[in-house]
Amino acid sequence: MTATWSPATGSLDIATLQRLYTEGALTPSAVIDAIYDRIAARGDDHVWIYLAPRADLLAEARKLEETGPTGDPLWGIPFSVKDCNDVPGMPTTNALPEMAYTPETTGQAMNRLLESGALCLGKVNMDQFGIGLVGVRTPYGACSSVFNEEFISGGSSSGSGVSVGAGLVSFSVANDAAGSGRVPAAFNNIVGLKPTPGFISNSSVSGGGSLKSAETMTVFALTVEDAVTVGKRMGGYDPSYEFSKPEADQVDLTIAPLPKSFRFGVPAGAALRFFGDDEAAKLFDQAIARLETMGGTRVDVDFTPFEETQKLLYGGPFIAERALSMDAVTAQYREHIHPVTLSILETSSNHTAVDVFRAIHKVAALKRDTRATWDAIDILLVPTTPTIYRKSEILADPIQLNAQLGIYTNFVNLMGMCGVAVPNGFRPDGLPLGVTFLAPSWQDAKAASFAAAFQKATGLPLGATGNPLPA
Repeated sequence: MTATWSPATGSLDIATLQRLYTEGALTPSAVIDAIYDRIAARGDDHVWIYLAPRADLLAEARKLEETGPTGDPLWGIPFSVKDCNDVPGMPTTNALPEMAYTPETTGQAMNRLLESGALCLGKVNMDQFGIGLVGVRTPYGACSSVFNEEFISGGSSSGSGVSVGAGLVSFSVANDAAGSGRVPAAFNNIVGLKPTPGFISNSSVSGGGSLKSAETMTVFALTVEDAVTVGKRMGGYDPSYEFSKPEADQVDLTIAPLPKSFRFGVPAGAALRFFGDDEAAKLFDQAIARLETMGGTRVDVDFTPFEETQKLLYGGPFIAERALSMDAVTAQYREHIHPVTLSILETSSNHTAVDVFRAIHKVAALKRDTRATWDAIDILLVPTTPTIYRKSEILADPIQLNAQLGIYTNFVNLMGMCGVAVPNGFRPDGLPLGVTFLAPSWQDAKAASFAAAFQKATGLPLGATGNPLPA
């Protein structure tokens, strides 16, 4: 073991591990040993639904070491998987243990990670069936923000966000329909890569997903560069999955330097709201100022089309898509389903075909109305969330507060957009918040480039680890 990497606190960012592996200063088995000690030290933090036996992961790591580093950037890199995604030999529960199964196969995206030599530690907690932005709708116990036990971790990819933010894995595979690949990034001071829907195939998702027309697999990581490294490997056209798109093979996720001058959009007027969180508002003002020092010019944009679209995701007939896969589950497991989740699912069949087509037409019109906005700006900057809530606040008002968390996230997939969530700073009470860079379909590299430059400009540490950005 090298003195430059501590088993208890050494950074798990991919660039650092890759460098140490190449130098021969660190081995995957030493990293795995250290991680299991870190997990044990955290105790029952409600992160893991299934953790692979330590001996099994050490055996996998040592098998990799027999041939040495391959040059693949994911060789020997530890990761976790949100428990609505299939990993061969590991149980999938969707946070409903009564319907657990153990898959023998998985889809293209997950296979590509495993074939690269990445090491999957196990499956992590989530809001049941991926419904929620809070991380408390689970029978396995609620995760917390890595910075304060009283506050939510964000959801539905709760365990994914915490496992990365706490320095237990280098990255986590998650999912996003309404913001689940972004909200936990904000609450755990990490990065969330949410690609254009259709870029990463959902064939690795349990049942292909329950909101197939809009959701996408996502990546949580410590740096934007790490998230892009993983996203590149997972992405690409998958002819086996009906919602995968051929354009995926043409996406170049290369991070490029920002232009010397650029225009960034910000929600105008009353659309920029923080529900009384003045410190969150100050942090967003600081983000705007930071971008201006980087060469940006603020453009206040009419947020009405985005706002109207976000209201449709759960407040309109798009919830009916979940009925295709969830009605049978609801009928069979009703008594075991989380009560808030059940109340949402029970509305999924309350809409007519006319309602659905009316909503489809409305989203098309709203997308049309945003085209002038994109002509005027290079990138759209939004708070990832307007604020962060205590677990007790969410339990007291689960529907309304969840909806408030999604005002800057719910519209993105319905509009086919891409985005990268990055840390922005901390409130005086030590709780983190983030911002998200958004772009139109297939402009994933642009969103990542702005996010990477912004993360460097903040100088913030990685998650709750205290480790700095790698040089």
